[in-house]
Parts: sequence; structure tokens; C-alpha cells
Amino acid sequence: MTKTSDSKGVKQSQSTSPKRSARATAKPVKAQANAAAASMRAAIALGEDSTRQFKRDMTSGDALAAELVAFSNAQGGTLFLGVADDGTTPGLSAADVRRLNQLISNTAAHAVRSALAVYTENVAVGEGRVVIVLTIPKGLDKPYFDKNGIIWLKAGADKRRVNSKEELRRLFQLAGEFHADELPTKAGVAALDELRFRDFLRDQHGQKLPARTSDRLRLLVNLNLATDDGKLNLAGLLLFGEQPQRFKPAFVVKAVKFPGTGIHASKYDDTEDFIGTLRSVFDASLAFVVRNLHKVQAGRGVNSPGLTEIPAVVFEELLVNALVHRDYLISAPIRLFVFDDRIEIISPGTLPNNLTVAKIRAGNSNLRNPILASFVAKGLLPYRGLGSGVLRALEAWPAIDFLDDRDGGHFVATVRRAAGPADVEESETPQVTAQDTPQVTAQDTAQDTAQDTAQVTPQVTAQDTAQVTAQVTAQVTAQVTAQVTAQVTPQVEALVAGLEGEPTRAELQAAVGLAHREHFRKAYLIPALEAGLIAMTRPDKPQSRSQRYRLTAAGLASRGQIRRGSR
Repeated sequence: MTKTSDSKGVKQSQSTSPKRSARATAKPVKAQANAAAASMRAAIALGEDSTRQFKRDMTSGDALAAELVAFSNAQGGTLFLGVADDGTTPGLSAADVRRLNQLISNTAAHAVRSALAVYTENVAVGEGRVVIVLTIPKGLDKPYFDKNGIIWLKAGADKRRVNSKEELRRLFQLAGEFHADELPTKAGVAALDELRFRDFLRDQHGQKLPARTSDRLRLLVNLNLATDDGKLNLAGLLLFGEQPQRFKPAFVVKAVKFPGTGIHASKYDDTEDFIGTLRSVFDASLAFVVRNLHKVQAGRGVNSPGLTEIPAVVFEELLVNALVHRDYLISAPIRLFVFDDRIEIISPGTLPNNLTVAKIRAGNSNLRNPILASFVAKGLLPYRGLGSGVLRALEAWPAIDFLDDRDGGHFVATVRRAAGPADVEESETPQVTAQDTPQVTAQDTAQDTAQDTAQVTPQVTAQDTAQVTAQVTAQVTAQVTAQVTAQVTPQVEALVAGLEGEPTRAELQAAVGLAHREHFRKAYLIPALEAGLIAMTRPDKPQSRSQRYRLTAAGLASRGQIRRGSR
């Protein structure tokens, strides 16, 4: 009996085991199908956009190829086959599914260049009907085009053809096929700032500027700054062009200080457009920000220079990033807005390739303009590369927000200021003057006023002590005091107000309308140098025949105040 019972028990167990196994398998499969259906309905409920497209059916391979190309050239997406425009799901028959699967396979492999690897999932919607969920990945070999050579782009929930050179260039830029800074301009070798380029060659390569134009062109081509047909490329123009905005007028920085916390149509406290080479634009933009920041006493004496409420190094890093990494395929300026509660730096173009705000906060980088980056890293700007600039800015001032505005086509860095007057203690001198030079220039560049004045002092004081004010001593250093500011004369103001670019002594003298060289030197040039408002381009060789002069950060700030009539 026991054996029989055991035997029956075994037989019964053997006979029911497949059924139990089938039921056990069916449960997760059904659950998975239900989850897929629920996920699909949730996606459909969101409607069509740049990542989702509904199609009741498709019969044309060309039409399907256009959809695949548009998604691949964008961020990828999902095509729902068997879903009507209104979001209802009539589904597809089994015969439709077989036909469409074949159409999808053939189109992705043979009607798109380059071929695509797509993914399909069949989701049951009842009554034997199915929706095909076709997933198209973001393309890795952009730009993609159909068999007729047409490049399609997403335009909201729809698509459109590429119809301009600018769009085509941007696609190739995203693919890494070329970069905006290597595009040729209309500027010839004659547009080169010879002295600036000569100094660069001497300091970085230890060689002289060739005398013959043909030799200069060959050198520029070898440095990847010009094309073979004698035109400066964009990098060459922006770094070493004499007047870059003659050829690229949109590549400037437009700076505005608005009252309050919002943009006004016609009301502002301070405004200026900054032009010139990247170095000139950077210096002027940094000076604009600094002169519009509050000064904090920070425990110092009343005659000591105040510290800016936000460290200047923050804006140094962010401005360099904006100038080097902006999208130069977009003909628009960088905008610099100063509000009572924040400073915004708005750069044309979004983050390139796969970069995100989270990634740049982590120190990741992606070079959009590699020629510019390679040259400014040699000292043309305070640029260190490797994505460390953002990290340094955040370390110095954590209250920085970043916005990658894909719809607006720009990238915004927002530096938050202190909440109000209770949090910011202003010093005796809210505007930037010569007394502010140390804390500005020490974080600015290696060619700051501290170095310039140290080089100037020995040759000046030996012969011109009687003409320099009593407050300026033979040991003029980076600790320029407020007493110097008080001694800025109308002659120095005239020189600073009229200084543009990097003129020679003779050009400066002509600009203020003087014929007597010695009078100009003693009444204008020397006091401006001693006040830290201007500096020599070659401080190591004060008597050089190729000596030129430039405004320091304090000089740039002072020029803005003079021109506004606020001094």
C-alpha cells in the first residue's frame, strides 16, 4: 500500500510538474507584458515631442528612413507604430507586424548612411493587435542622411531638412569632423598684429618674426593659424588679429549693469561693449565685473584697498571658459549681465557632445575649439584646461549655478551675490581705482601692474622724482594706495580715456595732441605708469624701440568711469 501510494504520489507529481512549471513561467511573462504595456501607455500619454513620434502605419521606406535619420541626428528617440496621432492605439495585425519588421530591418541597414542599429519591442494592446515600439539611438557617426543624400533634423515633434551651411557645419562640429576655430576668415596676413605675434614667437618659440610675407604665411599655416590661400582662420584672427571685429563684428562681449534684479529695456547703471583680441576682451570684461562689485573691508584699515565681495578668480575662470569654449558657429556676442543679486555670463551655444552640467561640475571637459585652447594655454589667457577652471571657480565661490539651455541655444553661468547690504560691507571707495589694482591684478595675469611698476620704478625715479607726486615713492609695488588715486591728474585722465589697444609712445602722444615729447613723458606717461593705470608690453626692456603700452585692469576700470563722467 505504501509503495502503491508512493508510486501514485510520484506519478501524480510527475504528471502535474509541467503544468506547475508553465504556470510559474507564465506569471512573470504576463507581469512583464503588463509592465511593458503600462510603460508604453505612460509614454504615449505624454504626447509627441522631439523624442516621441506616433505613426498609425508606415508603408514607405523613404518616409521611415527620414524619421530614423532625424532621430539619429538629434538625441535619439522612439517611434510608436500602431498609434494614431491622437494617442489612441488601434494597433497592428500580425501581418502588419511581419511586414513592418522587414521594412525596418531593410531601411536601417540600406536606406540610411551610416547604417543604424535599432531596437524593436512588440507590445500587445488587446484583440490580437500589437504596437511596435521602435527605439532609435543617438547617432555616433553624425551627420546621418537618407539614400537620397538628404540630412534630416528634428524640429519639435516634426522633422525638417538641413537647409543652411551653418546647420551643416554644426552637425560636422558635433561629429568632431571639424572645428569652428579652424574656419577661414576674410582677413589676410596683413590683418595680423605684427607686434603681438612677434612677441608670442619670441616668448614661446624663441624665434623672430619673418620679414617676408610668404615666410610669415608659411609659419602661420604650420601653427594652424591660417589657410594655404593666405587667410587667417578664426583662431588666428581672434588671437593675433589687429582688429578682429572688422571681420567678425558679432564676436564681442556686451556688458550691462542693471539696477535691481531684472533686465530693463532702457535703464542701466553701466554698459560697455568690449572688442579686440581675446586677451583685450578678457581684460576689459574682468575689469567691468570688478568695478561693479562691492568692496569689503574684511578687517583692514580704512586706507587699505577693499576686497571684492566675490573673489576675482571666479570671474577670471568663467570668462576664460566663455571665450574659449563658446560656439563660434553662432554669430552672437557673449552677454555679461550684472544685477544686484547675481552676475550672469551667457555664452552662445550649449554644452558640446555628451557634456552635461553634472559632468562639468565634476571636472570633465570637451574641447569645442582646440586651436584656441592650445594657444591660450601657452599664456595668452590664464587658462589651465583639463576642466579644472570650473572646479577652481566653485572652490572659491560655491554659489554658482549653470544652465545648459538647449531650447535657447546658450549656456549660462550665474554667480550669486550676497543677499543684501547686511551681508556686504562696502569700503570707502566703491568704484575700482588704482587702489584696487593689487587684488585685481594679482589674480589676473602674469603681466600685471605689480610687475610693470617694479620694472618702471628704477628708471623713472632716478630722473623724474621731482615730477612725481609726493605720495609715490621709489618703491612702487603692488600695494598701490588710495593716496595715488587722489593724485590722478587731468593729464593722466586724458591719456587713459584715449588709450585703445596697445599703441606706441608716439601714437599715445599724438592721441592726446601733444608735440613736445619730454612734456608728454613727464606730465602724462610717467604718472600713468606710476599710478598703475597703464603698463609696458615689454617691462623687461623699458627702452626697447618696440615698446608699447596697454591699460591695466585698474586702467580699464578707470577709463570706464572717466567716459561715464563719474570721476
